[in-house]
Formats: sequence, structure tokens, C-alpha cells
Amino acid sequence: MASPSLRIIPLGGLGEIGRNMMLLEYADDIIIVDVGLMFPEEEMLGVDLVIPDFTYLREHRDNIRAVFLTHGHEDHVGALPYFLREFNPPIYSARLTDGLIRVKLNEHRLLAKADLHVVKPGELIEAGIFTVEFFTVAHSIPDACGLIIRTPFGPVVHTGDFKLDHTPVMDQHTDLIRLGQIGAEGCLLLMADSTYAEVEGYTPTEQLVGEALRNVVVNAKGRVVIATFASLISRIQQVVDAAVFCNRKVFVTGRSMIDNVAMARELGYLKIPPGTIIGVDEMRNISPAKLVIVTTGSQGEPTSALTKMANGDHRHINIQKGDTVVLSANPIPGNEMAVSRNVDNLFRLGADVMYNRVSNIHVRGHASREELKILQGLLQPEYFVPIHGEYRMLVIHAKLAESVGVPEGNAFVLTDGDVLEINDQRAALAGRVSASYVYIDGLGIGDVDQHILRDRAHLSTDGVVVVIATVEKQTGHLTKAVEILSRGFVDVEEREELLERSKQVAAKAMEGADHYAEFGDINLRIKDAIGKFLYDETRRRPMVLTVTVEV
Repeated sequence: MASPSLRIIPLGGLGEIGRNMMLLEYADDIIIVDVGLMFPEEEMLGVDLVIPDFTYLREHRDNIRAVFLTHGHEDHVGALPYFLREFNPPIYSARLTDGLIRVKLNEHRLLAKADLHVVKPGELIEAGIFTVEFFTVAHSIPDACGLIIRTPFGPVVHTGDFKLDHTPVMDQHTDLIRLGQIGAEGCLLLMADSTYAEVEGYTPTEQLVGEALRNVVVNAKGRVVIATFASLISRIQQVVDAAVFCNRKVFVTGRSMIDNVAMARELGYLKIPPGTIIGVDEMRNISPAKLVIVTTGSQGEPTSALTKMANGDHRHINIQKGDTVVLSANPIPGNEMAVSRNVDNLFRLGADVMYNRVSNIHVRGHASREELKILQGLLQPEYFVPIHGEYRMLVIHAKLAESVGVPEGNAFVLTDGDVLEINDQRAALAGRVSASYVYIDGLGIGDVDQHILRDRAHLSTDGVVVVIATVEKQTGHLTKAVEILSRGFVDVEEREELLERSKQVAAKAMEGADHYAEFGDINLRIKDAIGKFLYDETRRRPMVLTVTVEV
């Protein structure tokens, strides 16, 4: 009997930015790396979030041994509340990551259920056949880690998000010494961050952002409002340092920002002098030249604090002439329109807005090409899988890996759902598992699909026409004239004649109907007739809904 293969199964994060989730499976053991979410793209109308498809895990729930989280960003941990409603394996993460997910799970009232464990770099965790070791990496958040996963065929390295920052803000470097040791031992498989595989050279140090923020605060005449991710603890520290340097107070707004700042202070990750952070009353009475505001909303999220400020809806802060607003984050793909709308509105209110296209107030947290080459040289893996990136990024990263030593044919460009099998002789693709998008819409999880999104798009572009036919129950004949309601299709007053003719078309479609007729068939005939008539007259295709009322 052949021995089992090591199976690498991405459920998200390959061919897209976000939704990161990777499975490693051997025989009856499965471990999971990250459980992230993705922000909806523009055509995903009404969708709040997108999470991975857990179908494969439902089919193998008894084999799940553990979840390992590389760091606390939403695209790596954001889907945990939805995962924990169905599964409850032990979850391992570094200390700050654990703090961030505790805040998140507490919001969802799932904290009591979660089996959370804090791990230090270098510590070994047994999870079925696998042994997992965390190692530190430089990223835009403290306690970011990669994973060294011991398998029956050799070590697998998963980098998580990383870069090689030699002067990181919170003194957390990528542990090249440990990676060199794994390379000397013999690395079976490297799975590495591809987000900036297209970008030549090296990623600039995070220190540049600190200097830029300090210059902004020094030169601003009035209030400075700085928007960033609530989980970007190192960036928040830089803002606080700039405020303290300029003798300004700091006001924090946005629920997730307030919760994360409190947690990071409690754990010692944020060093804030006493009296620096102030409350609402003091904020209202302080001179604008003595205030820095830290807020959520760098991605234009509809309910975020910065969006409320831009719309004039914030409870405590009204943007005014003389304010400086800094968006210290690049827009995530799909959020560009929302960010641009906020920037426009902030300018309209009189603020001076600094954002990624006009100011150097954000640095990437991902390795560029020269750093990726250094990683390949240290590890010299037998096999390579690019992860965390859109498809073109994965292809370019795979070609780069082959150019610096990965044997030709041993770099595999996977997409979500692909299964890569590795044994002691070879690696090969071996089918697919379900890995479709699961949409979060309000309280609904997965009850919105492509058909519903298509209908929403249809409604948003061509509107809806509702045809109401009242018929006699016994004969199926119309008892009164057909009624037609129109929304988002044509102006009723301007096109009254068109809708009157539509009523006649609907009535004609019902001719010959009697009490033997199937009402589903009648509705279909009305829908087809009205749809064809309206297209011939307007070259538009509104959604036609038919309602038959029996009396």
C-alpha cells in the first residue's frame, strides 16, 4: 500500500488579495494556516465581506488538528468568527495577534467558545503528524510570524506577510538566521508572499513613514486627523510619537481603533505617556493646533469614523478649514472608489488631504523582488508555491523563483481549491476541492450567491417592472385592467403612454387563459411578452416580475 502524500490545499488568498487560508493535510491530519476575509469588489452589490468556503473542512471536520495564525490583519484572521461557529480546534498565535482576535471574538460573543493559545517564536507545537514552529518576520504589524512546519517529507516554510526591514519600528526583524538553518537542513517546500513580486528593488523601511508623519504634524497649523487600519499598531505608535514630539494630545475614534489601542496598551505594545490620550470633553476644548486625531476609515468603509467625518455625520468631529487629514494606508483593490469619494468630500469641507498618490505617508509591508531573491537563496527549496497575490503576481513570483534556483517545473502556480500532492519522489497537481466565494450580507452567511448578485446588478442597471394581473378564480379571465408599477426603469409621467401600451401587451398575453391554465405558465407568458415589448421600445432590459391575484 502506497504511503500517504502531503496535500497542500489553498481555500483562499491565491489569485486574489485577501481571504487567506491554507490547509496542509497528511493522512487523517489537517492543519490550517490563517482564516482571513476579503473586502467585496465593486460588483458585489450589497455584500459586506467575503470569506473562504469551508465545505472541504465540513467533510473532514474530525481531522482538523489546529489553526495557526501568522498575524492579526483582517485578511488573515477576519473570518475566524464565522469559522468558529462551526469548528472549534485549538488556535495558536503570537501575543498581539491573540489580543487582536480576542477583541474581534468578543464583539461576536464567541470568545468563551474559542480555544486560544499564545505561542512564542521558536516554541514547537505538535498537531497530529505535524510539528509547527513560529519565526519572526518584519511586517506592518508587531508579532507577525512565519511558520516552519515539519512534515514526513521535510520542512515546509510558510512566510505569512513579510519584508526584510533592517530598521523596523518595533525592532522585529525577519529571522534570516533561522531560515538559513532550515535551508542548510533542506527545505522541502517554500510558500512565500507574492504581493509585491512585480516591484523591483527593496521595500523601503517603515522608519520613513514615522519621519513623514512627524513632518506633517510639525508643519500643520490646525488639527491633524490620521486614518489607518485599527490593527496597524506600529503605525499608531508612530502617530503617538509624532504627537508627543510636537506637544499635542491624541484623541482616538472608531470602535475597533479604540478597542485595539486599549488592548495594545494593556499588553505593552503601545508606549503612550500618561495624559497623552484624551477624552471627548477635553478634545472639544483643546486648541486645534494641539490635537492629533487617530481614526479608522482609511479604506472608505461606509460606517467608519473617517467616512462619517467626510459626510458630516460624526458625533464629535466636524471637519473644517485648516484641518489636515492623512490617509496612512494604500487602498485595498476594490476600495479605490470609496476612498476617492472620501478624499473628495474631505477637500470639499476645506481640509488639506494627504493620501498615497500625493504623499509618502504609507510604506508597504511586503517584500519586493530583491528581498524575495534573498529568501530563495537562504532556503533553496525543492518545491515552491507563491501565495498571497493576484494571479499575475503568483506567475511572476514563480518565474523569479525558477530564475534563482528552484528546479524548472517545481514552482507551482495554484489557485484557490487546487490540490498539490507531494511525496518522497515528486509533486503534482491532484484535482480540486470546493473553494468558492462565501458572501456575508448582513446576518446572512452564504445565502447570497452569484445569481442574487446578478439580479442585484440587473436591478441597479435597468430597474424593475411589476405586472399585477387580477383574475377570476373560476375562469382565469381578467376582472380589471392590468396594473404596472415601475421603479428605476422610466419616469412614469414622461412615459405614461409606454406603460399604458405595456398593459395592453400583458392583457393580450393572457388571452385564451381559462381556469385550466397553469398560473406559472401565464406568468411566464406575461413576463416574456412584456420583456420583449419593453426591449423593442427602449433597448433596456428591466427585471419583469409578475403577480397574479385570484379573486
